[in-house]
Amino acid sequence: MEDISVSQMMAMQKELYELHKHEWSPRVPQTGRDFMLFMVEELGEAIAIIKKKKDTAVTEDAEVRRHFTEEMADILMYYTEILICHGITPEEIATAYQNKHLRNIGRDYSGEYSHLFEE
Repeated sequence: MEDISVSQMMAMQKELYELHKHEWSPRVPQTGRDFMLFMVEELGEAIAIIKKKKDTAVTEDAEVRRHFTEEMADILMYYTEILICHGITPEEIATAYQNKHLRNIGRDYSGEYSHLFEE
């Protein structure tokens, strides 16, 4: 399968929502906030896999890798829903991501955090 874009992920989530909108919460900021909690729960499930199976199992055991990847996909699905609930467009998140990347490229992480490691 090919790589998918944020636009494609959002379209997929919108398609799923259309099938279930009569039973699911409306797409409003409050729901987005709730989805953040669900996303953290999914993150906890991914962490539990690493904790119980160890880091190397994700790279070496096909079943563990499949399960871990599925949890990561759940995180992306909730992330995408949060964007939609807050009316954030694919273009906005792409711009923010690229701008943050450019800022991070020029950062001096060691210098910024050196005070944390001083004795």
